[in-house]
Amino acid sequence: MTKIKKPFFIVNPKSYLYGDDVVKLAKIADKVAAQYHLDCLFTGQLIDLPRIKAATTHLTITAQHMDPLQPGRGMGHVLPEALKAAGVEAVVLNHAEKPLGIGVLDQTITRAKAVGLMTIVCSDTPSESKTIATLHPTMMICEPTSLIGTGSISNEDYIKLTNEAVRSVDSNISIMQAAGVSTGEDVKKVLQLGADGTGGTSGIIKAPDWQTKLEEMMGAMAAYKEAQLA
Repeated sequence: MTKIKKPFFIVNPKSYLYGDDVVKLAKIADKVAAQYHLDCLFTGQLIDLPRIKAATTHLTITAQHMDPLQPGRGMGHVLPEALKAAGVEAVVLNHAEKPLGIGVLDQTITRAKAVGLMTIVCSDTPSESKTIATLHPTMMICEPTSLIGTGSISNEDYIKLTNEAVRSVDSNISIMQAAGVSTGEDVKKVLQLGADGTGGTSGIIKAPDWQTKLEEMMGAMAAYKEAQLA
């Protein structure tokens, strides 16, 4: 299974981009991630993931959902083995736009581990973050549902409380704080408050120049990393 180096970045176009446009963004993210020597996860529509994989070399290709089924019956579901065979390395689970019950989430994380996929599980509140941490995913994205897509980042108390909630259960889980993150200053702030990674959706895809925006955000991450090593 791929090991992601901290700090790391995620580009999550959701369903805003597809086809040639999402491949274009992936190529830019690939270039900027290599430029700043950062690990970068990149999500996409299932049908686009093989194209994204073929067009890039530095990205960790990430599915936006997966189901816990086994090979066989399961029309319309996302099979873990099929993701792995297509070169996918990670999967986002329990996003506010695709929530899962705790039982299904547990089963899905177990299936992902069985086929060698990293799991990136979303959580809302500190209490939910603590509960999900007991399932031991690879990473968690802690973000208040109310702030998703707003351009407003989580306040300091929320970031600290969710970080502490997760780490009190399993210190090996990497934590992303990404709600509303859209600038280099936002990136710096969440890292200073203890996050292992961050990234964005609307703050990136709505920017007038994708490369300039990614250079701003990943550049801030790289500068923070360099300062920590100094």
